[in-house]
Amino acid sequence: MNAKRFLAGFAAVTMALGISACGKSGSDNKEDESSFDEKIALPDEESGSEELISDFPEGAQTELEWFSYYDLNPTKSQPEKSTNLALFENKGGSIKYSRTSSGKKYDDLAARLMSNDPPDMFAYEQKMTFPANCIKQMFQPVDDVIDFSSPLWADVKDTAEQFTLDGKHYVAPVTFGALSVMTYNKAEIEANGLEDPYDLYQQGEWDWDAWYEIMREYCEGADADAERYGINGWFAPFIFQSTGKTLINYDAEADEYAANLFDPDLERAADLLYNIEKEGMYYSDWVGSAREAFKKNILFYAMGTWAVTPEEGDEWGIVPMPKDPNTDTLYTTLEVNAYMWVKGSTAGDAFRIWNECSRVTATDQQYIDVGREKFFVNKPYFTEEMYDVAYSDVTSDKFERLIDPGYGISTALSDDDAATNATKEAIIPFMYSSVMKSDENGKQYTWAALRETYKATIDSELKTFNEEYHKFIGK
Repeated sequence: MNAKRFLAGFAAVTMALGISACGKSGSDNKEDESSFDEKIALPDEESGSEELISDFPEGAQTELEWFSYYDLNPTKSQPEKSTNLALFENKGGSIKYSRTSSGKKYDDLAARLMSNDPPDMFAYEQKMTFPANCIKQMFQPVDDVIDFSSPLWADVKDTAEQFTLDGKHYVAPVTFGALSVMTYNKAEIEANGLEDPYDLYQQGEWDWDAWYEIMREYCEGADADAERYGINGWFAPFIFQSTGKTLINYDAEADEYAANLFDPDLERAADLLYNIEKEGMYYSDWVGSAREAFKKNILFYAMGTWAVTPEEGDEWGIVPMPKDPNTDTLYTTLEVNAYMWVKGSTAGDAFRIWNECSRVTATDQQYIDVGREKFFVNKPYFTEEMYDVAYSDVTSDKFERLIDPGYGISTALSDDDAATNATKEAIIPFMYSSVMKSDENGKQYTWAALRETYKATIDSELKTFNEEYHKFIGK
């Protein structure tokens, strides 16, 4: 089974898996609830999927305690049972939901661990789960229960390797999804005589330079009494990451995490973003949907597809983030949907089987087909072209998946919930977009000034983190 070609159905799969999309915008990232009357079917014998799911050994614990701020079981607001839960229950398993809150989830988990009362399972989230809360021993490695060389997991092994500490894997990715894509109005592109970004993408020419030039021509073509903008939304971090570099990286030779603030490729990305703001092409206010953005004469709207709902007569397109023109490699940072195995849990068989049910749901073609059908029932004017870019291409092996460790180092560097600055962003998320912001005097930040401001704090936080990391691995 080649799982990579099956990941096209991510949007519906996350619904089928019961995994909340917890990215920058929290619950706003969730796909529309479905009105499609899906009958949950268990795997056909001929598909071979059932053979990939283990049976519970006799006497094994069959209940998993799920510690979260959302339930994996059917609820009053979402009464449809997820497919992986149906598979799990068919094997004899069950999920017990223990409630926490989004803001206090790690504190509440720590309290459970301190009282020697660990739950079994917790959601992976980009911010703080790995590596910070792994070296705090909130979670345990999954190697005893997940075989990354098996057919079910081999296609995600390379990404799982980026979630290792002392050679042990802590995250088993179930599915991937685009955190943000660029949506645009094809009719507006054509009316202004601009090159269609999708055509450029198909030709391998969709890069920073092409993106910048299209925005510049669009903005300069405005009537004297009209204001036009090139871009709005969530895109700045992905421009940095399209270089294949991140602000914090893991130095394998030194076996520690290090700052990467003076990398020339990252400086090029900062210069690009700086100029987009300087030239007036960036619309900085919050805009909640692609339709609203187009009404404001914004050419590109960068956001998850939860905010992209075309209607009859619309001619919209979607492209991935533009690539760095200095590399032929397409890099992407994705939403990773996965389950963490809580430290102290002894429900290894149940945890393994739950993950196997989830991967089968994500990789068996019958579920992908149902998910795709459900998606188009909810969004009938989404084109096949748009769907394939957003849900197939960016999660395929056309792109190299890049995991950004900067979002999981420390409270000061990574945790927006604890941020005290005006924009409520931790240092690393702030730096990714900060050259597009201005200080209290209205002066636009420069990359050089930002490095000078935050370097000492970043170095100090990394020093503390690395000391804790080396103690954790016994070095």
